Amino acid sequence: MPDPRILMTGLIMGESPRWHDGRLWLSDWGAHKVVAVDVAGRSEVILEVPSFPFSIDWLPDGRLLIVSGGDRLLLRREMDGSLVTHSDLTSLSDHPWNEIVVDGRGNAYVNSIGFDFPGEEFGTGIIALVTPDGSARQVADGVEFPNGMVVSPDNATLIVAESYGHRLTAFDIAADGNLTNRRIWAQLDGGYPDGICLDADNAVWYGDVPMKRCVRVREGGEVLQMIDLDRGCFACMLGGEDGRSLFLVANEWAGPDSLADASPAGQVLMVEAPATGVGWP
Repeated sequence: MPDPRILMTGLIMGESPRWHDGRLWLSDWGAHKVVAVDVAGRSEVILEVPSFPFSIDWLPDGRLLIVSGGDRLLLRREMDGSLVTHSDLTSLSDHPWNEIVVDGRGNAYVNSIGFDFPGEEFGTGIIALVTPDGSARQVADGVEFPNGMVVSPDNATLIVAESYGHRLTAFDIAADGNLTNRRIWAQLDGGYPDGICLDADNAVWYGDVPMKRCVRVREGGEVLQMIDLDRGCFACMLGGEDGRSLFLVANEWAGPDSLADASPAGQVLMVEAPATGVGWP
């Protein structure tokens, strides 16, 4: 693979990249902003979100969902730009919510890591299902620091990154949205998977913060490609005009104490990938 090129700089803490309507959208946790950038590097601030953490994805009708993690709410941005509460998640977890993926039926899967990071003793997290009408219920527990999630193109499989479990875990998605048949999709030999995306060869790319790399693996754990970076890779997303541009969101990271450092050292990098992106997000 060619070396990645820098597409965007000046992020404080980039996360949750999504390809949507011809641009890469992402959350800048440090600046509390949702930003969109095109492949020429032209960026635009879309909205501000006074929460930490927060992640994004879209309903099939084009309305944006925003996990307002610290408030434990799932917000919805209406077509006129107004923000409303799509679902109140406070009854399902006492801890912040983290990542989201919306499948092709409009069901949103949202996860909570299960403890306040940093500062609180580790506890396992959960995954919740939020149906299109906003009702929410827990559909999985015992997840070791749940992070990025993807849904297969047929809406049949959800894969979640277990950062502290060093693995990618898969579930079958039932007709009612429940998760069944939990299994290890790939054990990562010490890797710390963060944000993930799925490609047409049924391989998963995952960002790895401590190892400062982005890795492509097939089911079972075989490593297919690896991209080394000079800072932690928090997330990745396939997109671009042909779906084969791999976007890497990278931030300098020196452990939890570095969250207090507001220096804009975050980057988005871009490189051509071997296969197109599929599924959701």
